[in-house]
Amino acid sequence: MAEHKGKIAAAFGAILLLFYLIAVYWSIEPARFNVVESAKADAMARNEKIVVGYTTTTTLIKVAETLLDKNGGYLSNDVIPPSVLMDNMPAWEYGALEMVRDLALSMRKDFSRSQSQSTEHPSLKKAQPQFNISSTAWMWPSAEGEYRKGIEYLYEYRAQIANQQDANSQFYARADNLRGWLKESEKRLGSLSQRLSASVGQERVNTDLAGDSAAHQATNAPLRHEIKTSWWQIDDVFYEARGATWALLHFLKAVEYDFGDVLDKKNARISLLQIVRELEATQDTVWSPMILNGSGFGLVANHSLVMANYISRANAALIELSELLAQG
Repeated sequence: MAEHKGKIAAAFGAILLLFYLIAVYWSIEPARFNVVESAKADAMARNEKIVVGYTTTTTLIKVAETLLDKNGGYLSNDVIPPSVLMDNMPAWEYGALEMVRDLALSMRKDFSRSQSQSTEHPSLKKAQPQFNISSTAWMWPSAEGEYRKGIEYLYEYRAQIANQQDANSQFYARADNLRGWLKESEKRLGSLSQRLSASVGQERVNTDLAGDSAAHQATNAPLRHEIKTSWWQIDDVFYEARGATWALLHFLKAVEYDFGDVLDKKNARISLLQIVRELEATQDTVWSPMILNGSGFGLVANHSLVMANYISRANAALIELSELLAQG
């Protein structure tokens, strides 16, 4: 009997070890890729012409495909071990997915339209909603299935803008279009920075209505309130920020290529390069086996505050870039 129990325990231990090793492998974050070279390779493989918007569209496709094709595939909606027990990589996926959603929406309502009263591009009209299904949906329709459909519609749109005979399919690289997407990215980074900074808990003054003496809000709020990210969510917020900045880093590099003339005219390319530099720092290797949450000036490091610092600086540069693009 004792020998039988020993074999069961050994088998159970072997299964746990196997699950752990699989989880470690699946938790390896995807490597960065060269957006320009990726677009050129795709254009050559499909015999398509690289036009304005081709690189940005390709980068959106590649980032979305990475969510589905990286180590372990898409994990956020898995319901069996070991992925159901993992939270860091699903958080990373969600951060990248939010950036995919923002760019897909901007492409649908801004980049592909000449003015506010122009019609939406049919392929983008179909693609954008596909990315909005819940990231945890696993039964029909599954998140992976819907995201795949969205990617296929993006391929359609890219082929159409590359077709010089299709005058109805366009990508407009204008300052106002770019500024609209940048404003959305500002909000994403601002939210992430606040949540990361709240890892140590802060008492904040309510500034919701600051700057407008006639402003009102639906319900009363205290003048001061404490904001603190739950200890259980600190690593999730950190990896969500890693995923979001990973995706945004690629999108900005693609934008630098497609909107190069606009940026140069506004003398704004250096501002974009500064944003890229700050975001690249967010992708440095995390050497600690766990995300530490020391106090601001304590003995133990606080990885969330370091990440918040880089993101806040990138966000400040984003605001500066947006202002430059708004100038005549």
